[in-house]
Amino acid sequence: MEITRLVIADVERLFTEGITCIINRHPELNISIAGLARSAEDIFELVENQSVDIIFMELNLPDENGLSVIPRLRKQFPDLKICVMSSYTDFKFVKEALQNGADGYYSKLNSSDELSQCVLDLLEGKTFISKGLHITPPPRRLQNGNNGGHKIEDRFLIRQKLTKREHEVLGLIAKAMNNKEIAGELYISDQTVGVHRKNIMRKLGVRNTVNLIKFALDHQLV
Repeated sequence: MEITRLVIADVERLFTEGITCIINRHPELNISIAGLARSAEDIFELVENQSVDIIFMELNLPDENGLSVIPRLRKQFPDLKICVMSSYTDFKFVKEALQNGADGYYSKLNSSDELSQCVLDLLEGKTFISKGLHITPPPRRLQNGNNGGHKIEDRFLIRQKLTKREHEVLGLIAKAMNNKEIAGELYISDQTVGVHRKNIMRKLGVRNTVNLIKFALDHQLV
């Protein structure tokens, strides 16, 4: 049986060390840890410079949204098995990850008992989805009290509320630019900027520009 070379990408060192220990307790899987990554940049450096079979990756990376990393990896390394390993369990994340080219989605909220099956399924070309996860809205009885494992929204979840254009507008608002200046920068109308500004405030739950800028800076959105 050939050795399977695995990369684990996560900013939490305790988690990557934990997964490494679990892997080492399963010699029958014949897995070698090819490297640990803490950012999207690390991921590409590792995969480009050595042979890698599987990558376990978190969505919330410090330098890039993991959902956008997946299609880049899939295009550049078509044979690489990509498995999201995250505590974000909302069906929208699962669905988008798989649509973007992921081969599996492993919930950090589940036990490690699924790990062996996950690896085997990936190597056999099967799609792995942790128990309890969905790619469509789950039944209402399962949604009550379910906030994807996070009682307080973090930066990653907040960023998902905004479109790419809204992120651009927010960045310029944070530079104290007015609607006319933003319109000139983005080659859109003043009215369109105004609509984006209102939508951003509504989505982030703030009522004026001062609080909007403070919120964006506090949550490192810009």
